[in-house]
Amino acid sequence: MPPEQRRAVLVQATLPLLLEHGTAITTRQIAEAAGIAEGTIFRVFPDKESLIEAVVEAAFDPTPFEADLARIPMELPLPARLERAVDLLQRRIASIGRLMAAAGMTRPPGGAAAAVQQRPPTSVEALARLFEPDQDRLRRSPLDAAVLLRAMTFAGTHPMMVEEPMRPAEIVDVVLHGIDATEVPPC
Repeated sequence: MPPEQRRAVLVQATLPLLLEHGTAITTRQIAEAAGIAEGTIFRVFPDKESLIEAVVEAAFDPTPFEADLARIPMELPLPARLERAVDLLQRRIASIGRLMAAAGMTRPPGGAAAAVQQRPPTSVEALARLFEPDQDRLRRSPLDAAVLLRAMTFAGTHPMMVEEPMRPAEIVDVVLHGIDATEVPPC
């Protein structure tokens, strides 16, 4: 098996073990889960910590999430498109939260926070595309709307913010219509 394929197999096999056992997982457990000899791990990674870092890095990679967003049918009405996006985003938030807890992390790895301050992450741009067909109905740009949707989803999902996660339809309704029960005139 080529090294990159071996690396991918090890990362994939390690993720569920990391979620179950935290950083106390053993290389023996990893090898058994990957169906390889224990020594093979060290031909790909210098140590267990490097493998765990690779698992975390893979979990934070936005590419699979963005691919899922791109598969949302654009012919759906805007609320339905956004509800699907919120559902995907909530799953991602929960998954990354579980991983961070299992790995004993208190913040995203590397310079992720600094990068977000410099420019929106690509996942926000992928969310913005969902707003574009209806941009003539919006008071904000698709990118601004995507930033709001992402922020509201995080706030309505993260266990430190709410006791129970908001349903995707609730989040979308708040983003699209606010909390005012009266009709708001367009700006």
